[in-house]
Amino acid sequence: MTGAACRVDIWLWRARFARTRAAAAAMVEAGRVRLTHRGVQTRLDKPSRSVHVGDRLLFPAGARLVEVEVVAFGARRGPAEEARALWRDAAPPGG
Repeated sequence: MTGAACRVDIWLWRARFARTRAAAAAMVEAGRVRLTHRGVQTRLDKPSRSVHVGDRLLFPAGARLVEVEVVAFGARRGPAEEARALWRDAAPPGG
């Protein structure tokens, strides 16, 4: 992992979209996470795939779809306020 990219499973765990890193990896391996990088959307299949600042992720959370933009990577899985600083809502208005 470099300063310009982060593994998607680690990012999902640090951003508190998954309770454990293993759960984040399972979510990716199941094909439940879509990545939009430079305007191209792909379904992720490996937890080792990288995300970059500005990328968008689309995945189910409970009964709804969540679309977020990666803002930062973080250095640890911290409190909720710290995790919230890693992303911003990218869902279209009214969606």
